[in-house]
Amino acid sequence: MEKKVNVLVIFGGRSGEYEVSLESARSVIANLDPSKYEIIQLGISQEGTWMVGQKTISVLETMLSGDLSSLMEAVLLPSPNGGKLFSLKNSLHGQIITLISEVDVIFPVLHGTFGEDGAIQGFLELVDLPYVGAGVLGSAVGMDKGIFKNIMRASKIPVVDGLLVTRSEIQKNIDSVIARVMDLADFPLFVKPANLGSSVGVSKCQSRADLVEGLLEAARYDRRILVERGVEAREIEVSILGNDEPIASMPGEILPSREFYSYEAKYLDGTSGLIIPAPLSEETTNLARELAIRAYRVCDCAGLARVDFLLDKVTEKLFLNEINTIPGFTTISMYPKLWEVSGLNYSALLDRLISLAFERKADGNKTEHRYRRES
Repeated sequence: MEKKVNVLVIFGGRSGEYEVSLESARSVIANLDPSKYEIIQLGISQEGTWMVGQKTISVLETMLSGDLSSLMEAVLLPSPNGGKLFSLKNSLHGQIITLISEVDVIFPVLHGTFGEDGAIQGFLELVDLPYVGAGVLGSAVGMDKGIFKNIMRASKIPVVDGLLVTRSEIQKNIDSVIARVMDLADFPLFVKPANLGSSVGVSKCQSRADLVEGLLEAARYDRRILVERGVEAREIEVSILGNDEPIASMPGEILPSREFYSYEAKYLDGTSGLIIPAPLSEETTNLARELAIRAYRVCDCAGLARVDFLLDKVTEKLFLNEINTIPGFTTISMYPKLWEVSGLNYSALLDRLISLAFERKADGNKTEHRYRRES
């Protein structure tokens, strides 16, 4: 029999999207074919401790009780050691390191900071193992909405007018920040942390008081805050799959249960609707798919991404809103649903993502890292 592939699924983490990561990981693990894969769960607590054990996701979900005794601390060494996961145990003579499992490929399901921003990707490059998703550059660019929007403008991809401010500017002179924002556009305005997802810390502001509250709220989650002109828009999303030759799914449309697609509307209400495929003209459908692939390539993404658009209800102009390099994989998430309608079911999609991870690693292995002088 063919040897099973050892897949290390990493989830949790030091992010405001911690709970979403656990839900996504639960869905990924449930849909990985057990006849093909040996699945190893690696959970990261909100304090940053790496842990393994039985029912890791369930334990981390109930960790408010503080009881993590059923889990063991774990570690990957930041060196090319052939792909090994170790446990760490305290003893009278110090810590004991013990091999838990060989690892063939890593599937990060870490949304937000320390997971989707290039941090874990840089570490995995040192570990020298194949991993699902974008590398350091694509992850970092996709995560920082301010830098991402600047790159889109430079690439002639339409985005909404916006202004980037810092937490220190807000703390030192919020009146000056508000004055700059008011020169940008009239209300409504959207305020969001530059480096976070799942609409955590995002506010729709209809007044100066709302703006003050929104700036302070966003500054809780990041030191860089993006303020953008409000657009009365339909929310359109496209899933991308591939490495150097990416393909785009049919677009889908979000029908938020609240005023906009907030964290509550996404994950708590359970009442937001999805229309797949989105009812769009052929021209708009083709444009959304084209712009999504252009953005994916410009950011040097790999494996997967979900690209989100705003379609102005008045002018019907399409604006690229953001790119998510580790999109949600919950049972209600748009990314896998779009591929399902496009003819690729959840399990087959996971197979393809793991195959793309191996493909990208093989391509990376062709790069020489030592200068060889010609004799």
